[in-house]
Amino acid sequence: MKKIFTINYSLFINKSRFGAFVKKEFLHIFRDKRTLIILFGIPLVQLLLFGYALRNEVKNVSVAVADYAQDEVSRQLTQQIIASPYFTLTHIVHSSAEYEDLLRSGKAKEIIVFEPGFGQKFLHDGKANIQLIADASEPNTAQLVVSYTNAIINNYVQSKSINKENPALINIKTRMLYNENMRDAYNFIPGLFAMILMLISAMMTAITITREKETGTMEILLASPLKPIQIILGKVTPYFLLSILTAIMILVIGTQLFGVPIKGSLVLLMVEILLFIFLALSLGIMISSVVDTQIVAMIISGFALMMPTILLSGFIFPIKNMPEILQLFSYIMPPRWFIEINRGIMLKGAGLEILWMHTVIMIAFSVFFMVVSLKKFKIRLE
Repeated sequence: MKKIFTINYSLFINKSRFGAFVKKEFLHIFRDKRTLIILFGIPLVQLLLFGYALRNEVKNVSVAVADYAQDEVSRQLTQQIIASPYFTLTHIVHSSAEYEDLLRSGKAKEIIVFEPGFGQKFLHDGKANIQLIADASEPNTAQLVVSYTNAIINNYVQSKSINKENPALINIKTRMLYNENMRDAYNFIPGLFAMILMLISAMMTAITITREKETGTMEILLASPLKPIQIILGKVTPYFLLSILTAIMILVIGTQLFGVPIKGSLVLLMVEILLFIFLALSLGIMISSVVDTQIVAMIISGFALMMPTILLSGFIFPIKNMPEILQLFSYIMPPRWFIEINRGIMLKGAGLEILWMHTVIMIAFSVFFMVVSLKKFKIRLE
């Protein structure tokens, strides 16, 4: 009996110690802000981002109208199209040169062209023609936009068809610019540029420099005759050169294997690629200057860079589909501007006269990241 009591008492003591140990671990977790962010913050942000960014519909798409008829029927149909929540009328154009510029610059995603005498042909002849010209550099968006427009036009025809035996007809001719075959590669190759270069340039740079601090070898480098700027340049130069080789590889594979064209200037495209690589390296240096461990640098680089690059840059999901708060947040995503530059040069043949603002924004990001990095680096020297 005594022996059994001793055994049970021993188990009770062990359970108490185990419970105290578990309690200690809970307290340790709750006191560590980084662990709490990983456990609760990241899943919450992922849920919100995926919940709001993943949209299979489009809204407020910018459209322009080329109304060569200028009659009551064309105006009624235009009003029905722009009255829907899917479209926003941004321009009235009068020539093909105008709407090509709008599509190339991204100010309009679709042009609706009414032929001369549209209303008379529809009411008296029972047949009229309308042309839809869509920007197919984003194939999924173009298909949805054209489908919505077709549905509205067909509903209008049905509402105006009094003669059920010989109903009136609007012949819809669709033209997809910049990607006539609707190939997905035309969409994802420009986006992969941003994702891969961000992965190599920003993430690897942040982890490499942080590893030096974590292992203590950074103090040795700081004690050497090298200046801080020389240490930084020495660390990032290999990744800068490797990123260039990676970009060339992507270009070759994308154009030769997947058939993605480069309709614009190859020189301008390479300059923009070099600028984005420098931007990504600057971002990686800035991350390494504010964190002390590789794991934190990896989490920040992977979560704070890769996920926004995929979700909020327009790489996969159209930015116009997102809530306004996420659309505003996308403005501070450097990959957004680089992806738009890639699509503009490669698919649309756009030049610097259209892409100058995107270029200036990337330069501003680069300067900001580098200034913050150098300032933080000097603070640590002190």
